[in-house]
Amino acid sequence: GLFAYYKLQWFRDLEPHLTITHEVSHRPIGDSYVHIAITATLYNSSRVKLGLREGFFLVQQVSPSSDEDVEAWYGEVFVRREQSEILWPTLDEKPLSWGENELIVEPGESHREAYECIVSRETESVLIYTYYYNPEYAEHLPSPEGWEASTVYDIFKSE
Repeated sequence: GLFAYYKLQWFRDLEPHLTITHEVSHRPIGDSYVHIAITATLYNSSRVKLGLREGFFLVQQVSPSSDEDVEAWYGEVFVRREQSEILWPTLDEKPLSWGENELIVEPGESHREAYECIVSRETESVLIYTYYYNPEYAEHLPSPEGWEASTVYDIFKSE
């Protein structure tokens, strides 16, 4: 029994784990806009079922950016350490929520969430950020507060 307890604690066999990957594509629509399609694949790599309740998608503009903005972000993150990451301008955000037992990802299984947005054709690069909150999170437990994925995606101008 003692071995089993230590094994479960050491390897976190009963803790939820979620791996998130993105698939992103785009296409021009109209004369001034680009449609972006994002699919987040949520893979439960743990040995326990994972019931998700909340999360969100963010689409942030990386490029074009002015030199003044880049210098300000660099100072905030790398010089003064006021931020832990660059706070890119948000183009679109979608909060996600499900009722209890509405979205369950069983161990070893995947679930796909799709999201789409429209951005200006002037946008050259975006950062796709996805976050899912861990419903089992508690400050006194070793489990993560949530799981995230970031993908930088370049939109090539079609002339």
